[in-house]
Amino acid sequence: MKSKFFVVWLIVAALLIVVAASCVVVQPYEREILADPIMQFDYFDLDRQHDLKLCETREGSAGGYGGATGGCGCK
Repeated sequence: MKSKFFVVWLIVAALLIVVAASCVVVQPYEREILADPIMQFDYFDLDRQHDLKLCETREGSAGGYGGATGGCGCK
């Protein structure tokens, strides 16, 4: 019985340590880096950008996506 209680107590203590370690105060100057679009969890972002570039190159036009480029395919 004592060993079971000790294991449960050890698991609870480990979880509390993990939760306490994940609480961080972010300074204002660090928020700029964390707000960078590359830090977003968008798994298909690179695929979407590749498809967009391929479509722009094939059609010879670009626009409406926030970038000012020509139709030659170079960015």
